[in-house]
Amino acid sequence: MKKKIEKVFDMPVEETEKSPIEGAEGEMDDTVDSEQKQPHRGVYLLPNLFTTAALFSGFYSIIAAMNGDFTHAAVAIFISMVFDGLDGRVARLTRTQSAFGAEYDSLADMVSFGIAPALVAFTWALAPLGKVGWIAAFIYAVGAALRLARFNTMIGIEDKRYFTGLPSPAAAAIVASVIWAANDSGVSGENLATVMALLVPITGLLMVSNVKFRSFKDLDVKGRVPFVVLLIAVLVLVFVALEPAIVLMGVFCLYGLWGLLGVVSERFR
Repeated sequence: MKKKIEKVFDMPVEETEKSPIEGAEGEMDDTVDSEQKQPHRGVYLLPNLFTTAALFSGFYSIIAAMNGDFTHAAVAIFISMVFDGLDGRVARLTRTQSAFGAEYDSLADMVSFGIAPALVAFTWALAPLGKVGWIAAFIYAVGAALRLARFNTMIGIEDKRYFTGLPSPAAAAIVASVIWAANDSGVSGENLATVMALLVPITGLLMVSNVKFRSFKDLDVKGRVPFVVLLIAVLVLVFVALEPAIVLMGVFCLYGLWGLLGVVSERFR
């Protein structure tokens, strides 16, 4: 008996303490792994509410166009742009980003900036053109889908200062602002059917092009600026309040042309 006790005390510390700790650690590791593998239940409410509001505005735009209310249809697309810009910022500020929110945002963008502008343009001007009209609208819709798919695969790779291809919200704004401005001026869609048959597919192709467009994400809004910049900003807001359709059409059409002019200028350098 004495020899057995001495044998136990003569054992190395590693051998006497090894198996209980190893077993506990193995159980703890299995528990942690099982917890990590379990999917998170529920979704974040606040950012997804903004995404839902953007989706609702895009859906309402389609309904308004079907009822012949093209001004409200165009305005609804711009409202969708506002909510789409807010959902990501709210998620970052509240630290509620999630894979679900990113996927939901892409699907909402497809409705608001892909399907809605195409259907509004078709209902307003392209329907009398028959096959040419719906093919032009389809080119825009598929361009928006490809643009969003490419954007999702290039997150973290692309230069944040530039977008590759025309962003889908800007493309939707070009189509919607032209319809809004023309409708407010009393110009019918039939009179601009040929123009829209060119504008809509060209805008769709720009979304899947390799043309670089400024993202303005590197713009320093916290720094000091000359006083004249503040005055210019106030004047822009005044013009937007007076003639929102014309000013927005000018701004977004100029943004689309600016990317093309950048390509031309690079080739002539």
